[in-house]
Amino acid sequence: MINQHTPCPEGMPESTFDSLKLYVLHGLPCGDFLTAVLSNDLMEAVARADDRNMRGLRRLCQFVYCDVPPACWGSAEQVDAWIECRGLKGAVA
Repeated sequence: MINQHTPCPEGMPESTFDSLKLYVLHGLPCGDFLTAVLSNDLMEAVARADDRNMRGLRRLCQFVYCDVPPACWGSAEQVDAWIECRGLKGAVA
């Protein structure tokens, strides 16, 4: 499970991972590419990916699937609800 001390996985851009951690832990909205990945919208994710994120897309998807709470990804509605509850920190408070 991702936490504040989780290191950036090899093959994933550090800036993307930093945004993912802020989203998961605090419910902070992220950029269009990462939002598309979390919303399970492959076509939009590929359309919005820069070269670094395109190369790291498989690793990012693996990480989200295995290490990110299922409640915060899978559809646009789940992403919106996660942001509204302020992530893991908000869900615990």
